[in-house]
Amino acid sequence: MAEFKRIARFEKVSLTVFLESFKEDNANEIYDTIKLPKRATIGSAGYDFYAPFDIQLQPGETIKIPTGIRVTMEPNFVLKLYPRSGLGFKYRLQLNNTVGIIDSDYYFSDNEGHIFAKITNDSNEHKNLFIPKGEAFMQGIFVEYGITSDDNVTEFRNGGFGSTNK
Repeated sequence: MAEFKRIARFEKVSLTVFLESFKEDNANEIYDTIKLPKRATIGSAGYDFYAPFDIQLQPGETIKIPTGIRVTMEPNFVLKLYPRSGLGFKYRLQLNNTVGIIDSDYYFSDNEGHIFAKITNDSNEHKNLFIPKGEAFMQGIFVEYGITSDDNVTEFRNGGFGSTNK
């Protein structure tokens, strides 16, 4: 059996941060039941992210999901997010940014590195999508990366989408 590098840890964001991003009446209850991502089998590369509430999408509909999750990881790694294979195959479930990229320094942002998923039911077969609360809908894979020999970046991030392009 291969020995894997242990390079990351999933955590819940604080209740305060979750309530700022999810302003529903039952937000406290949802927060209490958030499940941390896990691998399904010993051979799984992806960590399953679980729906924090029931998700129902008609063909063409989109939803932004606050997962309540953040991740701390070694600086030379990135977490790549994809829809679960079965949902992509059956419903053409898409992440709206194709592949979610969670950089290691996102953890230190003002929003505590809160991971969001924006998904669309892109079914061209007119299939309604229902994902019950607690079912896996997205998977994340940690990937090691390198930088160029002439890289001299010294900037720090504070924010999510688009914050590293300023």
